[in-house]
Amino acid sequence: MTRAKRLRAVVAGALAVPAALAGTGGTAGAVVSPAGTATSATTLAQVRSSIGADTGTAAGLTGKGVGVALIDTGVAAVPGLPAAQIANGPDLSFESQAANLRYLDTYGHGTHMAGIIVGNDTTSGSKGIAPDVKLTSVKIGTATGAVDVSQMIAAIDWVVQHKGDDPANPIRVLNLSYGSGGSTQTWTDPLLFAVQKAWKAGIVVVAAAGNNGNAAGALTNPALDDSILAVGATATNGTATTADDTLAPFTNLATGTTGQVDLLAPGTSIASLRDPGSNVDNLYPDARVGTTLFKGSGTSQATAVVSAAAALLLQAKPAATPDQAKDWLVKGGTGLTTGTEKTLGLAALNVNGALARTGTAVAAPTVQLSSGIGSLQGARGTASLTLDGVKLTGERTIWGSFSTSQWAKSTTPAWSGGLWLGYRLAGDDWTGTSWAARTRAAGTWTAAPWAGSAAAGWSDPAWSGRTWSGRTWSAGTWSGRTWSSDGWSATAWG
Repeated sequence: MTRAKRLRAVVAGALAVPAALAGTGGTAGAVVSPAGTATSATTLAQVRSSIGADTGTAAGLTGKGVGVALIDTGVAAVPGLPAAQIANGPDLSFESQAANLRYLDTYGHGTHMAGIIVGNDTTSGSKGIAPDVKLTSVKIGTATGAVDVSQMIAAIDWVVQHKGDDPANPIRVLNLSYGSGGSTQTWTDPLLFAVQKAWKAGIVVVAAAGNNGNAAGALTNPALDDSILAVGATATNGTATTADDTLAPFTNLATGTTGQVDLLAPGTSIASLRDPGSNVDNLYPDARVGTTLFKGSGTSQATAVVSAAAALLLQAKPAATPDQAKDWLVKGGTGLTTGTEKTLGLAALNVNGALARTGTAVAAPTVQLSSGIGSLQGARGTASLTLDGVKLTGERTIWGSFSTSQWAKSTTPAWSGGLWLGYRLAGDDWTGTSWAARTRAAGTWTAAPWAGSAAAGWSDPAWSGRTWSGRTWSAGTWSGRTWSSDGWSATAWG
């Protein structure tokens, strides 16, 4: 056994670290609601009614023929996720180097997002908003959500290059329930450059606004990019009508008119698929709804709802461009009539409203695009990992050095088989094995960690004890890890 690695998320830059393991301060952009919030579950049937997906033209749409990429913490083999609808793209998380954890959702977040989009739980009757979508999971987060912005950029690059791998279900939507700690100049930021490349490639990028609260002053990166679709959350207040919907107080809002939320969707106590034995499942048993569902609140959940709605729209209008899809979804929304949401002119998602606008011409938007040549550390911001006490900083990925200028200006695809910028991250083709219908082959990381040597590798004895057996975890705790974060304040599930 190689020496133990203590990989520590000083500030988790994307996917939430549970509140029990977190400090205070920092930025947020991915998961859940203010601690102490306890409300009754909002079912996906209620969500469907709230967004108008169960009436009119929308009622006949299922997302069939549309691919959605989910860059998150992986998806678990729970009964409510039909294997035929799931493909596992490359696992780019630290857990990819442990065969018993590869592709699987040890945290519980990605499974919750997948359930909102494509779930079909026969036990509870809960069904995703777009149940016939083909969902491609690209795992980047570990059991506590630890991830670096460089993993996110590599994942987006992969989705862009492989969007057509399944010709019957090309990837048209990218769900990013993610937010980094960075706030660099938008005109040079490399993460924004990555999402803009996806948008230009014909992919509707849907990103979570963040969970710092209405007074945050800015959305998280990359939702702050005006060229993509930034999503905030509403509280449905237990009804199927938007007449009494209110802006969720945890949703980030920006000052000024740029970098603002584009669209609101239900995001409070959403009941989606439970990942039994995952980290959040163990930490928040009160969030369980029956045996198969779990409550979660945040702009993450709202983002998944909008991603599914975008898939419905693209099923109906397969030739639509991302600019058209965004315009129709935003302008087809239902304006809210009270409070800050009225003042800002924010609208709640209305699928039939979007469909009704599909004959409307859409002018090319005027937005400032990123050159991508800015600092990777700036995109990372305060969201730095540490390994054996050494912080990951500067112009390097978790695998090695990185030149944003060379990457952004290159005319050569970033991925070649399982190599990203020359670093071996995954296998070269779709020959891997997992519970899903299709799986990208795994790869052994050969680059030296930023702390230690290549000989020490990426192994960690804490991972070896976590085994997925059937549909439940055989190990129920994560006490073997030493993690810390101050980037996910006031978060909880329930």
